[in-house]
Amino acid sequence: MPNTYSQINIQIVFAVKGRHSLISINHREEIQKYITGIVQNRNHKMLSIFCMPDHTHLLIGMKPSSAISDMTRAIKAGSSKFINDQRWIRDRFNWQEGFGAFSYSRSQIGTIIKYISRLEEHHATTAFREEYLGFLKQFEIDYDDRYIFELIE
Repeated sequence: MPNTYSQINIQIVFAVKGRHSLISINHREEIQKYITGIVQNRNHKMLSIFCMPDHTHLLIGMKPSSAISDMTRAIKAGSSKFINDQRWIRDRFNWQEGFGAFSYSRSQIGTIIKYISRLEEHHATTAFREEYLGFLKQFEIDYDDRYIFELIE
C-alpha cells in the first residue's frame, strides 16, 4: 500500500501441544531459521526468536497488511510440517491451539530482544505458565484459565 507507514512490534508466544518438551537443543537453530524464513517470506521482519523445548517466543516487526492470527497460523503450520518432515520426533509434532500476542513500542524493543535471548536463564527460575500469566496481567488481558496453555497428561 503506497503511503502507508507503520511500526508494529509484536511478541508472539505459543506452546508445543501438551506442553511436551519436544524441541531439542540439537534442532533449535534449524527450527528458528525455518520460522524466520516464514516471517521474512511474508515481508515481515524477525527481530528476535527463541525456541524453548516446550514453547516459542518471537518478536516480529509486522506490516499492517497482515493479521497477527494469519501470521501465527502460517508460522505454526509451516514449522509443524517442517519438524514432522524431518522426523525428529517419534510421534506427530503439533503446536497447541492459540497464542499470545503482545505489542511493544520502539523504545521497548531492545529490552524485549534481550529478554527473548535470555529465555533459558529466565526459565531456570520461572515456569512458562507463570511467565505467560504474567504477560496477561501486565497487559491487562482478560482470560479464561481453562484456555491457558495446559499440560495434557
